[in-house]
Amino acid sequence: MPAPDVAALLAQLERSEPDIAEPARVAVEWLAGGEALETISQFDVCEFLWYTLPIKVPGDQATIAGALGRLLRLAGMERYAALCDSPATARILLTYAREGEEAGAAAYHRELEATGVLPPDIAELSWSSIMGPEELGAHVACAAALELAIVTGDPVDREELTRRWLTSPRAELGGDCWLHRVHGERLNRWVLGRGTARRELAQPFEVRLHAPISAPDEPHLEPLRWLLGLARTGVRLTERLNVGRAVAAEAADRFGWGNRARSGVVRGEADVPALTELRQIAVHDLGALRRSGRRLVLTTTGRNLLDDRAAMWEAATPTLLVPAPGEHDFEVSIRESALMILVDGDVVRDGDLRDRVAEVVNGEGWRATDGGRVDGADLTGPLARLRHRLEALGLETADDEPEAAGPASETAGSAPETATRAPGRASREPVRRAASPVPWRLTAAGRRAALAALRAQALRPRQYAGLG
Repeated sequence: MPAPDVAALLAQLERSEPDIAEPARVAVEWLAGGEALETISQFDVCEFLWYTLPIKVPGDQATIAGALGRLLRLAGMERYAALCDSPATARILLTYAREGEEAGAAAYHRELEATGVLPPDIAELSWSSIMGPEELGAHVACAAALELAIVTGDPVDREELTRRWLTSPRAELGGDCWLHRVHGERLNRWVLGRGTARRELAQPFEVRLHAPISAPDEPHLEPLRWLLGLARTGVRLTERLNVGRAVAAEAADRFGWGNRARSGVVRGEADVPALTELRQIAVHDLGALRRSGRRLVLTTTGRNLLDDRAAMWEAATPTLLVPAPGEHDFEVSIRESALMILVDGDVVRDGDLRDRVAEVVNGEGWRATDGGRVDGADLTGPLARLRHRLEALGLETADDEPEAAGPASETAGSAPETATRAPGRASREPVRRAASPVPWRLTAAGRRAALAALRAQALRPRQYAGLG
């Protein structure tokens, strides 16, 4: 039986309880937005009562909540009406009033999670806090499906139901699934980023990144596989908790890192930047290794990655664009642009790469700390991190001749002086100079890894500042 017309319900309230008719009208306009009451869900009611009402709706919040409850009871929607009068609603509204918006929002999220109707993050999709129309539609549909399962008394595995709801073809989507719709929306948003140069560079990738980028058949990520393999029995560390000389020398020889060792002689981990970067990836980004006393040991995650080549690929490739502590979107944009330029496998001179990347980030609106345009020197730190990560994962060729030296050439693979950057600002800190920067070229696996990293970046959830 369809829910009664909102106008008729308000008219009934006006006759019987005129004092609450206006608060009820305000509430239902915010809640239903002009749609029929039968279109709302438990999630909608909770979101209105525990977030929209205390933050956005003027007036006496308890009165408005009570008036909405009365209207919903007239409509025969007792379960939703009970939420309006519930101790949870009173408690959350009081938290907003006494402790402020942050504490109130935290209480809202805890209570919403407890209802069971909030779609959880799953491996295939982490929800954004800022949703586009497709993602919002998917989220609302999943919440309604969870609510229906709970109401009917079925055993509910929230992750499995959400996964099934997102990945199953749906008639109302013309046979498509919600997951494809959300991914398409995020990819399109990423392609249409700021600036003409950025859009022109990214445009071809809307098609290239449409499907997942599978791991290559040939051996790949061999340095990571080697380090995790050593850690099965533990990797001994020095008193300063660095990897010892023998392991550093083996890594430099095995993967060709000795040619770029800082001193020309491998005396320990400090002389092999790619090894330090590999350790950072394995310990901090992947959680595949941990320190136990003076040893690096394999975690359960690390064992799983060693046993599953596809899982290792899926986990490791996005680390090419993971921001370092203290980094902002500026540094990530530099590396993202560089990967788009390098992905087709051509040899790219270091100076040419810097010029092209600088054009993109300037077009996006980034500026140096002095307010001027970003130039090649401002890119040294982020590009050095990218080069070290490519080397650390075995994704860059190392057999090209160095470029001809120039008076102002920088080595992207050398470690720059560190500097603190504010968002939107490039650093003008001094950089180390070298006479012969090495050209850039990705291996075949590196080109696929670059695409996989770019896809992960494009499909990441959008979050409010401070939420990740």
